[in-house]
Amino acid sequence: MSTPHPSSPPLHRLLSAGADAVQAVRDGHSLTEWLTRCPADVRPGAQALSFTVLRRLGAVQALRARLAPKAPPPRVDALLVTALALLWPGETAYTEHTLVDQAVEAARRRAPKNAGFVNAVLRRFLREREALVAALQDDPIATWNHPRWWQEQLQRDWPDHWQALLSANQQRPPMTLRVNPAQGSPSHYLDRLTEAGIAAHPAGDLWPQALVLDEPRPVQALPGFAEGDASVQDASAQLAAPLLLGTMAPQDLAPGEHWPMLGAGAHVLDACSAPGGKTAHLQELAGNRLDLLALDTDAKRLERVQQNLERLQLTARVTPADARNTQAWWDGRPFDGILLDAPCSASGIVRRHPDVRWLRRATDIPALAQIQSELLEALWPLLKPGGRLLYATCSVFKAEGQDQIDAFLQRHGDARWRQFTRGAGHLLPLADNASQEPPRGAAVTDGFFYALLQKLPSA
Repeated sequence: MSTPHPSSPPLHRLLSAGADAVQAVRDGHSLTEWLTRCPADVRPGAQALSFTVLRRLGAVQALRARLAPKAPPPRVDALLVTALALLWPGETAYTEHTLVDQAVEAARRRAPKNAGFVNAVLRRFLREREALVAALQDDPIATWNHPRWWQEQLQRDWPDHWQALLSANQQRPPMTLRVNPAQGSPSHYLDRLTEAGIAAHPAGDLWPQALVLDEPRPVQALPGFAEGDASVQDASAQLAAPLLLGTMAPQDLAPGEHWPMLGAGAHVLDACSAPGGKTAHLQELAGNRLDLLALDTDAKRLERVQQNLERLQLTARVTPADARNTQAWWDGRPFDGILLDAPCSASGIVRRHPDVRWLRRATDIPALAQIQSELLEALWPLLKPGGRLLYATCSVFKAEGQDQIDAFLQRHGDARWRQFTRGAGHLLPLADNASQEPPRGAAVTDGFFYALLQKLPSA
């Protein structure tokens, strides 16, 4: 067990900031957004602590209710659940004595009258920890640390995998890089990482540009990051560009059917582009020769797209617009390819965003599915006959994946869903990336859904 490094902020400050982060999420705010406003010196610690708490929030909220049936004020409650999560069996970041002492000090500073209460609750938990934890086993929210509706949705969609999916969301995600082919090969960059003392390995043959770090590192520590030699992007997200551009060919090609690459001069739309990882990957694979238009409704987030492109020495026309309102931005030229990375529940990336499960509501899923449907309907007429649209969501819910595309195909007789042996359909964030069908890969990746739709020529 360890204590904070002498140069780091005192633990009571980190606990207080972490508690504020947890309370912000309980109040309905995005953790990512809250952290941008957190003081810089405590931000890394607050993020690490809040991630731990949010991964165990169902259990520690139920635990606090047992220890103190009458809820204390929200700021005290947030501090309590933060400390309880860090005292949970198996957590070893801090010694028990240090943690309790610093939690009480944080209470003195944020709610002096409640410091004794915080001390009493935490010490009781340490005395009765084994029995208190065991008593929560019949509570499904405490057991799985996901809202009940989320669990039920996964049970319906993935009856053979729902428990594994919930368990996978509790794991810390890998840090995966995408090597810029214009700056060198993945094997060469792997050598550079080794020279820098950073252990990594290739993600697998399905992701030829992807390297997985053994331990996450700040991007500033990555060789040539500022010069555009590599980007941070999960392996699942690295499938979008090859699927759309054609470096991955469908398995259902007819005898003699040619599957052309979208390359130099191809007119391509990235309809919901921020923060720009897939936008940049499209141009990387095409040698920066696509006629690429990148849209997003959020002008602020589009700044990230432009920054990513500039760092990688790539170009695209970046325009703030709602892709559904085509009259406001489309010049009438049909597209050869469209990437629709649609707004979704983010249920496939909970490992990276542990607040998502607590922010979403069951009613969000049909509302998001409606937006996805509207985007598909608006963009399909903009595609050339023979062109292709790649529909993507970082979701494991079928309403945002297979069900959405099945409904679209019912409405559009001129659409064909092209099939792939690996790397498309529902990709689950499991050790073998399993699905209802045979395993689709060997790397642990985020949950995604991909469907490549080809527009049939007119009769």
